[in-house]
This record gives sequence, structure tokens and C-alpha cells, in this order.
Amino acid sequence: MLALHFGAGNIGKGLIGYLLNKTGYEVCFVDINQKTVDKFNNYNSYQVEILDDNHTIETISPVSALNSVTQEEEVINAIVNADLITTSVGINNIPKIANILAQGLLKRAKENKKKIDIIANENAINASSSLKREIKRYVSNKEMENICTFVGFPNSAIDRLALSKHSEGGESVLVEPFYEWIINKSEIVNADSPIIKNAIYVEDLQPYIERKLYLVNMGHAATAYIGFLAGESTIQSALRNAKIEHLVRETLNEASQYILRKFNMDPKDMSDFIERIIKRFKNKNISDSILRVGRSPIRKLGYNERLIKPTRELFDLGLSIEYLSVAVAAAFLFDNPDDEESVILQNYICENGIEQAILHFTELENKTIREKIKEIYYQLKIQKW
Repeated sequence: MLALHFGAGNIGKGLIGYLLNKTGYEVCFVDINQKTVDKFNNYNSYQVEILDDNHTIETISPVSALNSVTQEEEVINAIVNADLITTSVGINNIPKIANILAQGLLKRAKENKKKIDIIANENAINASSSLKREIKRYVSNKEMENICTFVGFPNSAIDRLALSKHSEGGESVLVEPFYEWIINKSEIVNADSPIIKNAIYVEDLQPYIERKLYLVNMGHAATAYIGFLAGESTIQSALRNAKIEHLVRETLNEASQYILRKFNMDPKDMSDFIERIIKRFKNKNISDSILRVGRSPIRKLGYNERLIKPTRELFDLGLSIEYLSVAVAAAFLFDNPDDEESVILQNYICENGIEQAILHFTELENKTIREKIKEIYYQLKIQKW
């Protein structure tokens, strides 16, 4: 069985390729980095180091790779012959792979109409649906109708911290022991494909997507922004500060009320989930940079993003947003000269003031929430940690 995976980054290697290999697939990575492609093809394997107490190392094999720029025809033929196609290229790069996927699927429609699923595993809501829309831009309506008779676009939610380690022997992937790959079973068309080992199949993906974005990702960002103000360098060192851990835990507790009410989840399960998040973030075997986690603050302050949506939803429900407001205010104080969005954010605040910045970047219409964030912003600016 052949799985074609677009994107040879840390998540591609440390989660998607990792589980596909364990399921019995030969994984062919598609990437634009020729050095990466050559390494896969020279060794036909790569190593994953699990950041448990034993630092367990696993070898993933057999693997191969293609360059999507210089080997376009080979990639198209691989699309024709693959048994499963997956991606982890970053949501902003989805449009960049749509054209070659469209070409491959049109050729597959002529030569091999065997059903296949394409799963986009990006840190975004309904990424596979987004990929489907992008592919549609390159084909006619009739061609797209034909493609949809044998191609499924199941949406998914993924969760695993994956980092790179550079050494004399090359680059390997570092991953936390915990992982989740949740797939919308109702959107799968190839019923004959094997169940992916340790993946979770559900009929309704939305609760899991929102739980990941508005709890895990939100909590990670909150830790980074609060930790930055306290002068910490890693997520792990930040959470060794009892005051920061308390703030992060209460922020998670607040945000969980949005998930509990929207999806009618079990409070005990939610409480256990929050404890698991904290445990993951505190993993002593990981050194996760505050600057890495906090990067791109403008995106993370978006109206439907991890910090803002639970804040405004809870306010509308008449529930507490005390700690979420602290996390939002802290994001506006994230000042990293090496991060393009941070520079833009700080320049905007300098030129227009924090009040206008809150409105501009969050698009929050509710003045009460904006005033609360502004008040906390000024408090945090002078707070001693």
C-alpha cells in the first residue's frame, strides 16, 4: 500500500508518516526541499525520538520522497497510483499543492478510478474541505463532479508537539508521547482502506476540532504570552512558576465552559482533559521555546481564533472571562523583534494606541470586552513577576 504525503515537516514525519508506517503503508513524502528528498531516498528511513523518560528512538521505514517542483510528472503518477493521500503543509500552503493534486486526480479519473481519500492535516478547522475548494479552482464543474465520485476529503484534527533536532548525524524529529489523529468517518469514501493505527474515527469532528483549538492551542499560546512577560524562555520553565500555572489553568477552565455548553460534553472528561494538557505542557523532557509558541500573535488574536472566540462567546453567555482577558492582553505585549507579526503589532500599538489596536486586530465589537482587555494590558505592563 502506498500513502502519498505532502509536506516533510515535523508533523508530517512525527505524526502522519509515523502512524501511516505503523499501519503498513509505504510512505512517499512530497516536498520542495531537495536535501530532504535526497535524504529520504538515500536512507529509505528516518528516526523519531519520543520525549519520554527513556528518550525512545523509533525508525520509520520504508519511506521515499519526490520533489513537487522538479519531479512534477512523477508526483502526478504517484497521485494516480496511491492508496491514500495526506497533507501537512500548513494551511497557508494548501493553495500551492492544489494544482498538482488536480492534475493527478484528473489523470486518475482516466486511468484508475479506484476510490481514494485525501486528508489534509493542518492546524485549521476543516482543512480538507479547504483543499477541496482549492482543487475545484483548477478544474471544470463537470470534472469536479467526476472527481467527487471517487475521491473523499475527510476532515481531521491532529495534535502532537513535534520539534526538530539537529546533530552531526543529521536532523531527526522530537515528539511528545501524547498524540491524537481524529478523522471524520462520515466523509470517507474508500471503505476498503485499512483503519489507521491509533487514529480515532468519529461521526462529528467539530467538538474535537474546537476542543483542540480553543483549549490546547489557546492554553499553549496563553502560557507563551504570560511566560514572555515573566521573562521565561520555555513553556516548561514558565509552568514551574506557580503563579503562571494558576493563570493558565484558570484560563483553560474558563475556555472549557464554552466547549462544555456548545457540545454538551461530560464535565469530568473535560476536567481530565485539562489535567492532561497541563501535564503535556510541563513535560520535563521537552524544551519548548516561548518565542516559537508565541509567534504570529496577529493571527492568534483573530476574531475566530484561539484567544478571541472563547472570550466573546463566554461573555455573550454571561460567564467569566477574567483569565482569558489576561491571556489576550498579554498577547498584545508580545514583543519579539525577530517575529514579523510581533513587529507589526507593536508598531501599530505605538502609532495608534492599544485601544485602537484591540479593535483592529480582534474585531471585537463589544466595547465592554475591549475596555477590560485594555485595563489589564496596562496592569500587565507594570506588573512584577
